[in-house]
Amino acid sequence: MRTGILSKQTLLILLVGTLFGYTVVPRLVETSSLAESVAVKPFTEDRHLRQDDVILKMVENNKLLAMHSLPTDRSPNVMKTAVLSDYRRKKILVTGGAGFVGSHLVDKLMMEGHEVTVVDNFFTGQKKNVAHWMHHPNFSLVVHDVTEPLMAEVDEIYHLACPASPPHYQFNSVKTIKTSTEGTLNMLGLAKRVKARILLTSTSEIYGDPQVHPQREDYWGNVNPIGPRSCYDEGKRVAETMMYSYKEQSDVDVRVARIFNTFGPRMHPNDGRVVSNFIIQALQGKPMTVYGEGDQTRSFQYVSDLVDGLHALMNGDYDGPVNLGNPDEFTMKEFAKYVKDLTDSKSEIRFLDKTTDDPSKRRPDISLAKKKLNWQPRVTVEEGLRHTIDYFQGVLDEAGEIIPTGPGASKPQN
Repeated sequence: MRTGILSKQTLLILLVGTLFGYTVVPRLVETSSLAESVAVKPFTEDRHLRQDDVILKMVENNKLLAMHSLPTDRSPNVMKTAVLSDYRRKKILVTGGAGFVGSHLVDKLMMEGHEVTVVDNFFTGQKKNVAHWMHHPNFSLVVHDVTEPLMAEVDEIYHLACPASPPHYQFNSVKTIKTSTEGTLNMLGLAKRVKARILLTSTSEIYGDPQVHPQREDYWGNVNPIGPRSCYDEGKRVAETMMYSYKEQSDVDVRVARIFNTFGPRMHPNDGRVVSNFIIQALQGKPMTVYGEGDQTRSFQYVSDLVDGLHALMNGDYDGPVNLGNPDEFTMKEFAKYVKDLTDSKSEIRFLDKTTDDPSKRRPDISLAKKKLNWQPRVTVEEGLRHTIDYFQGVLDEAGEIIPTGPGASKPQN
């Protein structure tokens, strides 16, 4: 990810200077009346000159701060933002923008110089994921639930809002269905009203437990409509139906991304997904839990690759569903051993009962993404895991201990 030219120390100096300008200078002005009554004219003029210099410096500092992110524990690198003309600068809405994937997408859009509004109800999203942009004039944060209508004037909508890990979306299955259906309906209504292009982040879960391998976009899936995962699987299937119904009936400009397993920094440490659980368990020397015999397969892509794919889809001409994932495939036994080796952990790999409706295999066919978007993953699984392991080590250093989430329904622990 690109970094700006300013060091953390320089930004700290700028912040202190700005704070001085907002707090100390006004007090100097308030208490200067007595001095004015006794001071000679040259001193008065000199004082005003110095005061003007401070104000000018404060304005300069604010302008400089508006060109960068600020370093935080979740985003330690300083990201420089481009300056766009009004004609080129877009107003972009990102629902679920304080979540894992959403916050990385926000980074890309902010660095491009666009005006970005994040909408999030913070069920799984965290404010600390976007804290590095809170000072920036191009960034806005709206605490809002997408199941309620939203009025805004935007050019593009990235609709990511919805819990994505099984423990979290099963915690309140009715709310998960409402988020995928009513939430998507509200965003489509907004897109129709303001003539905005809208991108839905769908999921590989719409393929269910697939009988075709690898999965192509023309495969209709094999989904249990009444199982514990159906609130998410079927919710996303209905959301896709809504997208293309609005396209056909109301000429709404739509895009649909079917996302396969994704990992990277800012993953929720208690989301119960395989990557976060394995890493958290391995780093703490706890048993690494594999459900079933470990023969089920998954494919893992690094978050920066996914963000590039979403961006390419939004800004391209193709409007059909597109798989975004990494075709590199692992059994769960292989992946647990892989993470254990990368972390140099002494953890044992423990096998537990298989979870209900857990897909036996999952691997994307990304031929369409290559052809239509000129997109394919660039970050290897090993490289991405090393970045993610470093991130979770920092989270553990701060938290002291993290208890991994099991396969059952669970409320996010923020």
